[in-house]
Amino acid sequence: MGDQPLVTVEAIGRKCPIPIIMLAERIREVPIGSVIAVTADDPAASSDIPAWCRMKMQGFVAEVPLERGSAFHIRRMY
Repeated sequence: MGDQPLVTVEAIGRKCPIPIIMLAERIREVPIGSVIAVTADDPAASSDIPAWCRMKMQGFVAEVPLERGSAFHIRRMY
């Protein structure tokens, strides 16, 4: 299983929960076991995205700092 995101959802400049809604809409674009990334700069995303992953039983992989905001890597588990 590779850890490079196959799809990146660009949500810089969007307030939570918009990045999570965008992630939820698009997670099925990647195969089970693969990684999708969401870029976000809302400070709430650092806690909201891992919490969403726990709630939805998806795998939170990493928060990768970007020049603006972060890329959140999520592994699709089902």
